[in-house]
Amino acid sequence: MDRLTSLAAFVRVVDAGGFSAAGRRLNMSTTMVSSHVQALEDRLGVRLLNRTTRKVSLTEVGKAYYDRATQILADLEQADDIASTLQSTPRGTLRIYVATHLVPFVAPVVTEFMSTHPEVKLEVMMGEREIDMIDEGVDVAVRLIPPRDSSLITRSLATWRHVLCCSHGYIEKYGRPQQLTDLAAHNCLRHIHYPYSDEWRFVDRAGAPVAARISGTLVTNSGETLRQAALHGVGISLAAGFLVHDDLDAGRLVRLLPGYRPIDFAVNAIYPHRHHLSVKVRIFIDLLAKHSTVQQKLINPHG
Repeated sequence: MDRLTSLAAFVRVVDAGGFSAAGRRLNMSTTMVSSHVQALEDRLGVRLLNRTTRKVSLTEVGKAYYDRATQILADLEQADDIASTLQSTPRGTLRIYVATHLVPFVAPVVTEFMSTHPEVKLEVMMGEREIDMIDEGVDVAVRLIPPRDSSLITRSLATWRHVLCCSHGYIEKYGRPQQLTDLAAHNCLRHIHYPYSDEWRFVDRAGAPVAARISGTLVTNSGETLRQAALHGVGISLAAGFLVHDDLDAGRLVRLLPGYRPIDFAVNAIYPHRHHLSVKVRIFIDLLAKHSTVQQKLINPHG
């Protein structure tokens, strides 16, 4: 078996915590990963991993070998990245994950990138779920909030803001909140990825931070579901401004508590840490940053 592939398989097993997870990252069967590690142990004449039905762990020899193998693979990756940068022609596959409502923001960037770099194949997926970028092999994620994983790199592209709103029907039935504290008595519709959970944060007219503890009968990861619920008078929504600006302009939704401004967030380009960022990822992120200036109004229409 190829020694370098076996080395990579061994490191992936340790990093992923098991053979199955390593296989997914390497696009290789669990059996093949196991065979590569076994071949490495046979060649060295030592056991590198302790295997049980529940987990794998490094032996003392395996720990020393892993530390050196990791450095060797990092050096090889750095050499490849330097060569790619010097070559200046992006190639291969670029995998991108985009928050559903950011597709209009990202689509022009994808189009320009493809026309400029025809040798790169793009795989663009959209959704609202939390992803494991390493495990799923995603190169760049474009999201509305920072990642929970602090090991990921975040580059802010554009600012955006929520709008506190509800329908006329909701006001007629339940009344309009007059103070921020009134929200506690209302049915508030919450996005599951709002980073402060059931504490909605604002800035008052004096610029001081304030917050309201809320509760409600709907929690979802779908901005469109929140929008529809608000339109149908189900409750009060802290909605992304770019998602409801047409409804506000048309009078289908009403802005509430204008004396309190929801805190700013950023559209973020998120990518795994790399000692040398691959040229295709770097160029795509730079292109996102360039377009963000033009599309700031699209992201924050009421800002």
